[in-house]
Amino acid sequence: MSGGMGIAKPERILRSRARLGEGPVWDAATAALLWVDVFDQSVHRFDPATGHDEMWEVGGLCGCVWPAADGRLLVALRSRLALLDPRTGGLEPLADVPEPPENRLNDGACDARGRFWFGSFSPSEGGASLWRFDRDGGLRRMETGLTISNGLGWSPDGGTFYLTDSPAQTIHAYDFDAEAGRISNRRTFVDLRGEDGFPDGLAVDAEGGVWSARFAGGAVVRYDERGRETDRISLPVPRATSCAFGGAGLRDLYITTASVGMMEEEIEDAIESGDLFRVRTGVAGLPVHPFVPPS
Repeated sequence: MSGGMGIAKPERILRSRARLGEGPVWDAATAALLWVDVFDQSVHRFDPATGHDEMWEVGGLCGCVWPAADGRLLVALRSRLALLDPRTGGLEPLADVPEPPENRLNDGACDARGRFWFGSFSPSEGGASLWRFDRDGGLRRMETGLTISNGLGWSPDGGTFYLTDSPAQTIHAYDFDAEAGRISNRRTFVDLRGEDGFPDGLAVDAEGGVWSARFAGGAVVRYDERGRETDRISLPVPRATSCAFGGAGLRDLYITTASVGMMEEEIEDAIESGDLFRVRTGVAGLPVHPFVPPS
């Protein structure tokens, strides 16, 4: 770890052994962390106070989860959005997403107006997209030419939108028009070509720092608003997938990891692969904006 934030050593808080743990997000209404295991087709809710991890099977690949304003959970399945009722486990379809059949939905997040932005994962270079799902139920394609649309988020003032394309080893920045829900003026925020691993999910803190999980790089790295590295958290596992702020004052950084694709001997050397970690930081995260379901 480098930098001046006084970040503590990462602590394993859940022996989840996920194949592909992803999409952590803090649910303030339940004071719990939501996350998914993409390939085990499950949505999880972890309570840090008790250490209990509740799980719902969703019957298909699940790219991400997000809290809804009515207590349900928005989930991005392979090719559709749905609402999960945590009381019953029932799924209500919301929208089919017209992606190619070989693609699947991936990371997502809500903006301050309750609109859900999410991307797709494509096995073909340039075959993925970024989408926006609106409060009126409208679905709009916002960006194309991506390969794995990944970690996304907004600056504290809401004027900048960040989007990761993992195989391109690039985190992009855009101008963000909150009123219209539009992005423009794409530029490179961080160019990671030639470095170890791939940028995956991200979180933005209250000071404008962008924390990016490094898949196959065994770390989470913080960049300031100008894209300069300020801090690095080294993990005891190689496949960090995403991160999210939560806990009291939003000062705990939760980190999901994966074991998918690792050989047996690799897992033996990094036995905590797929587990959930927490790091206490010296900076607060940003509040999560719940998804507002169509009325």
